[in-house]
Amino acid sequence: MDLFAAIDIRGGRCVRLLQGDYGRETVYGDDPVAQARAFAAAGAPWIHVVDLDAARSGRPENRDTVAAIARAVDVPVQAGGGVRDTAAAEALFAAGVERVVIGTAALENPELVRRLAAGYRVAVGVDARAGEVATHGWLEGSGHSVGDLVGAYADAGVDAFVVTDIARDGTLEGPDVEGLAAVLAATGTDVIASGGVGSLDDLLVLAEVEAHGRRLAGAIVGRAIYEGRVDVAEAVRALASTSGPPAVPGSGTGTERGLA
Repeated sequence: MDLFAAIDIRGGRCVRLLQGDYGRETVYGDDPVAQARAFAAAGAPWIHVVDLDAARSGRPENRDTVAAIARAVDVPVQAGGGVRDTAAAEALFAAGVERVVIGTAALENPELVRRLAAGYRVAVGVDARAGEVATHGWLEGSGHSVGDLVGAYADAGVDAFVVTDIARDGTLEGPDVEGLAAVLAATGTDVIASGGVGSLDDLLVLAEVEAHGRRLAGAIVGRAIYEGRVDVAEAVRALASTSGPPAVPGSGTGTERGLA
């Protein structure tokens, strides 16, 4: 299972929101690019970047910063937030982003996701509150369940599902192991966990989640790293030593650059 070190950007700064609440923001730094370099230097195999301003507005307010991160590190960058049309996705890929996460548009414009997944590495963001998928920066309920969204993309060739339990995000209180196991059992696509990790032990528990002989492909960690509860280098070493068959990275079919 890979560690995805998280950088959430709002107003050009590294921040974390508690349970997706824009009114409960903690600022952890003014230089997201330097933070990305530090994560890469510590051995993080992925950098996970979210443009929080774009997630709410749909406008690429921090795209230059995301592009600068992609240029600054030699590990793959996964980025999302406000990606609601082809131009937004292609701009991120052109900037060097390896995989783009699409959330709101995955519900509102499924054909966009399917078309992009045919030529790029695309992940579907499954952001849920009490089992209901939320959209527009987690501010609106969609009326759709996690199972609805995952099932809708069973044959779409997406690269991964990024599954976030909003109620746990930023709380450090532990991930939703049961819910993640259910998603893993429901799809043959890679599943990346997000929300609630507060310690190395939480990561090791996630590394053992299994369904049908498959395990989680990754876990996104943000606040726990910034507050010193998880050390990136230590976590990478520990996850490398976990037993059992790993999930196959990039099991979706959208792995080639450039639309067909």
